[in-house]
Amino acid sequence: MSSMETMPSSHGSFRLSAPLLRVFTVVAQLGSFTAAGPALGYTQSAISRQISTLEAESGVALFDRLPRGVRLTEAGRRLLAHAQAVLDRLEVAHRELVDLRELAIGRLRVGAFATADATLVPEAIAAFHTAYPDVTVSLREGFTPELLGMLAEGEVDVAVVSYSAAYHVDGVDLHKLCDDHMYVALPRDHRRAGARRLRLTELAEESWIAGSSRPEETLISSCLRTGFEPRIGFVAKDWVAKQGFVAAGLGITLIPSLIAGAARPDIVLVPLHPEDVPPRQVYAATTSGLTPSPATSAFLTLLGGGG
Repeated sequence: MSSMETMPSSHGSFRLSAPLLRVFTVVAQLGSFTAAGPALGYTQSAISRQISTLEAESGVALFDRLPRGVRLTEAGRRLLAHAQAVLDRLEVAHRELVDLRELAIGRLRVGAFATADATLVPEAIAAFHTAYPDVTVSLREGFTPELLGMLAEGEVDVAVVSYSAAYHVDGVDLHKLCDDHMYVALPRDHRRAGARRLRLTELAEESWIAGSSRPEETLISSCLRTGFEPRIGFVAKDWVAKQGFVAAGLGITLIPSLIAGAARPDIVLVPLHPEDVPPRQVYAATTSGLTPSPATSAFLTLLGGGG
């Protein structure tokens, strides 16, 4: 078998199988089926069969069989350059997949509502960055409906969202993180500042600081179901601004437990009765039916929603 004419033609069925190409390159480098056997962990006869298979698929002779070893034909020399390039690319791909699995590369795109960005999300991101410094992390902020839209469009990998009750969202897997209880923020000299817990009826005459003039668009919306109608004195969207108004004695406001640790020292936080203002349930949301990336799975564990 020393010429192309002796090989059967199989045009259209030539497959560059990685294992066959690896055997081919080692034989080419060593110049012998016998020498290639120990290098690859095969018998000499197994090496010979694999080379014959590759030649049959390619339709050309790749080696001239000589009394002592083998020598590449012209077709074999041309294939060798391509074979090495293919194997090199496969090696690069393999290393990338290993690095991705071990979080040596990759990206993590997080979405979260503003309150979660006070402590919950940044603490998880900080822990993630410490553990996996080579993974790129980005953050987008929005309200829960916006975040679910980002998730549906593939713009984020995980979204931290909140609901006022147990919830189901089509196409989304919800991983429970925590309950976000509500406090009322009072000026230090407020008559109720020393209370252990407050009911809404005790705050009926108060002026409220809210993020909108429409109570149904704010955290106070959960109060409306009890028939409580808050009187909104000032509108301030930023949490720092709301606390500033409270500290100045201009009203009171609701503060979620997620940001209680960042409250100003010159205001007082008193828990509200959960029957009046039920805690929000906080979830990490991922897209149903999609395999989470290694980075997403690791981040869910750090958030507390990986179980």
